[in-house]
Amino acid sequence: MQGSATVVSKKFPVILGKILLRWVFTKADLVFFIYRIVWYAFYARSSMNSSVDFFESLIDEDGRFSELNCQEPTQRAPRRRPIVQRIRPQIQDLLVDETNSWMNAENVNNGGGLSVSPPNTISQRELTTMVSHCYNVPTSPCGSTSSTPSPTALPTTPPGTATLDPNWQATKVTIRDRNAAMFNNQLMADVTFIVGPPGHIQVIPAHKYVLATGSSVFYAMFYGGLAECKQEIEVPDVEPSAFLTLLKYLYCDEIQLEADTVLSTLYVAKKYFVPHVARACVNYLETSLTAKNACLLLSQSRLFEEPELMQRCWEVIDAQAEMALTSDGFIDIDVSTLESVLARETLNCKEINLFEAALAWAQAECVRREIEPTPSNKRAMLGSAIYLVRFPTMTLEEFANSAAQLEILTPQETIDIFLHFTAATKPQLSYPIKARAGLKAQICHRFQSCAYRSNQWRYRGRCDSIQFCVDKRIFVVGFGLYGSSNGAADYNVKIELKRLGRVLAENNTKFFSDGSSSTFHVYFENPIQIEPECLYTASAVLDGSELSYFGQEGLTEVYMGTVTFQFHCSSESTNGTGVQGGQIPELIYYGPTVNGAIVNCNTNDD
Repeated sequence: MQGSATVVSKKFPVILGKILLRWVFTKADLVFFIYRIVWYAFYARSSMNSSVDFFESLIDEDGRFSELNCQEPTQRAPRRRPIVQRIRPQIQDLLVDETNSWMNAENVNNGGGLSVSPPNTISQRELTTMVSHCYNVPTSPCGSTSSTPSPTALPTTPPGTATLDPNWQATKVTIRDRNAAMFNNQLMADVTFIVGPPGHIQVIPAHKYVLATGSSVFYAMFYGGLAECKQEIEVPDVEPSAFLTLLKYLYCDEIQLEADTVLSTLYVAKKYFVPHVARACVNYLETSLTAKNACLLLSQSRLFEEPELMQRCWEVIDAQAEMALTSDGFIDIDVSTLESVLARETLNCKEINLFEAALAWAQAECVRREIEPTPSNKRAMLGSAIYLVRFPTMTLEEFANSAAQLEILTPQETIDIFLHFTAATKPQLSYPIKARAGLKAQICHRFQSCAYRSNQWRYRGRCDSIQFCVDKRIFVVGFGLYGSSNGAADYNVKIELKRLGRVLAENNTKFFSDGSSSTFHVYFENPIQIEPECLYTASAVLDGSELSYFGQEGLTEVYMGTVTFQFHCSSESTNGTGVQGGQIPELIYYGPTVNGAIVNCNTNDD
């Protein structure tokens, strides 16, 4: 028995130790909790300044103290997660109150201005989640707002005011929204631009990082090998509105163009090499291109080296030369552009009109240089461009009644040109004697055959009409019409071209039908520009022999080289014309060019 007692006494410490260890492991959460309190009480006074650190340190990341303490250190989960996942609902109100009190204190200290940053224990994401409802949502200068705007959101405000809210970041959901808030904003700006000519200067703050990420020129200015450290940069050759348009794209990904500033915006986009903005400007100019601004845009496109825009300008100038040459913008072009216009082989106008346009330009140039617009001065302004006018291709009456009497030509030049008109042996001239080729009209046939019947297709003052659209810009010159099927006859005809009920062009004219099934062409006074993907209405009212040929087997789509025509029935047609058959078998037009050459399909030599 004594031996047994000795064995028990020896094993007692081991058994007691096992019991204590088992108790420690089963009560590990309580032991760890006490340990953490003692440790924070004596060794972590600096961390006690924030109630957030204190409470979140007491609470384990996943609420399972015993599991974590039973694991090896390498098996424990990472200590830091976003605070929104770590805090418990019972202390969330405490965080909100603490944040609000801190922000109010900062507002007092900063005189109501923007606070710098929240305490280190509260991230920007937390502020968005917890206190965004305490403030009104500021309006972005670029028009973007928070996805959950406040009912009391402020109206659109001047640039910079979107960041007066000390919690403005919380209302910006995307990086675009946050960048947009910095547009034309002094906040955190590290460069200032003095934009505009003297007397029209505007000071525009900006941020180098944003500009450098959107423009290689700005990157070289601020971060390149020859970067300047200037805080203010003068830009006297740029319009402030155009500069702001460029910056708005860099900050907001928005391009807002207007007719008055699109050219200056194109200039600044080229200057700072922002090709997307430049492309948008060119597209805008192409869609707004007309005979009235074609010459001026041609001059600008040559300056900006935009070949596609130049080509579109030439298409308009070639087809509507008389309208383009008499436009207000023509007298403002540079002399180089003037020379290119006078040398153009495909101009569709009379030579006398071209000469008169050149004189108008010379008159304006004299005014610009503040010299008297005498004939000799006009001749001096034209310089070598005068030799591009083809005086010998005018009619004798046109030359005698105009150019010969204006003293622009020397007496010897005038005599030589008269001799060219009248003499058998013609003198050598300094002026081209070959007429311009002009444009060749193209013809779109919409019927595959024609026919006549003794009791069909009569004209009694009723309207034949058809609608059409194209996929590229063209210029309608006139229509091809069917004539009498009962012998030769004269017709009076009124042709019209409309869009959305508005008459774009009309002409009252006549044509003679020889009684054949051929079509007979009638023309408008000037070509009419037809925009792509727009619906137009072609109409004709004929008065003459009642019986006529008519088209059959009409086509809904007609492919003409680079242009596709689509035809639709018109509600204005009261004489039976439609897509499948009827009158107006042909559209006569000037088409687009390919590599500077006119594409001719079924050309008309009339």
